[in-house]
Amino acid sequence: MRWNTMCEHPTPAATAARRLVVPADLAGTRVDAGLAQLMEISRSQAATLIAEGNVSSNGKAVGKSLRLVPGAVLYVVVPDRRDPLEIVEEVVEGLNILLDDDEFVVIDKPVGVAAHPSPGWVGPTVVGGLAGLGYRISTSGAPERAGIVHRLDVGTSGVMVVAKTEDAYTALKRAFKERTVDKVYHAVVQGLPDPLAGTIDAPIGRHPGHDWRFAVIEGGRDSITHYEVLEAFGKASLVEVHLETGRTHQIRVHFAALRHPCAGDLTYGADPRLAATLGLTRQWLHARELSFDHPRKGERVTVTSEYPQDLAYALEVLASGQA
Repeated sequence: MRWNTMCEHPTPAATAARRLVVPADLAGTRVDAGLAQLMEISRSQAATLIAEGNVSSNGKAVGKSLRLVPGAVLYVVVPDRRDPLEIVEEVVEGLNILLDDDEFVVIDKPVGVAAHPSPGWVGPTVVGGLAGLGYRISTSGAPERAGIVHRLDVGTSGVMVVAKTEDAYTALKRAFKERTVDKVYHAVVQGLPDPLAGTIDAPIGRHPGHDWRFAVIEGGRDSITHYEVLEAFGKASLVEVHLETGRTHQIRVHFAALRHPCAGDLTYGADPRLAATLGLTRQWLHARELSFDHPRKGERVTVTSEYPQDLAYALEVLASGQA
């Protein structure tokens, strides 16, 4: 491979301007494919650099469909990118401690916070928020997931337990796997489910047409949701949900399959007009209560989380009859 650059050993993470001369064997190649070869990076990484305007030739930013000409000079600026698995210590607004034990800590996770760092997520995390509060958690799991024994979706608020010690991590992971943990959610769903109490037993898998969504599909993973209507408001109902399994988006998918999607859940077919009336910018879904055996003492521990402001407001609107 023939190329000329200001940097002797280029790496995608370096923050440097690079001057690349197009060799003859890349003549006619699309610039994203050629750049990937020249810099020894993936084609998607090259396409990202181009889309961000970081690749230029003759003083102008290039498009990814440009065909390379031998001898042409490309100037590339590679921005310094944070490691997607890096734990960023920060105080996360709304992340409150509900119970602090020697073995574990139970938190109130606010909406918009992920459980742990992951590729593609650049927002706050529970792991980083606890570090920002001075917690130092040590377990045998991956460093970026230290203490995480279960997760709540970014768009779901509520109670969540994080292990502090190795023994607690092992015990709580086992408890979730063996389904001895009681997970209680509250949700506001559109309409009035019939019957008022029941069980939804329907397999869930990735939506065949949308990678970021899930659906009830044949051959999906067994998924069981128990529910009971607590209060009916006409256009929507407050339901209590007990999960027997813990699939991704399980509550949202199951109620959407019943044609009673969570209010505000536009991803799964909720009415945008009702969402606007209720002031919702996310699904009305809250992890209300968590019960588990203390990992060392064995006694039952139960912790409850109050509704956050946005969900409480939506309930007030429904109760007032204004929706």
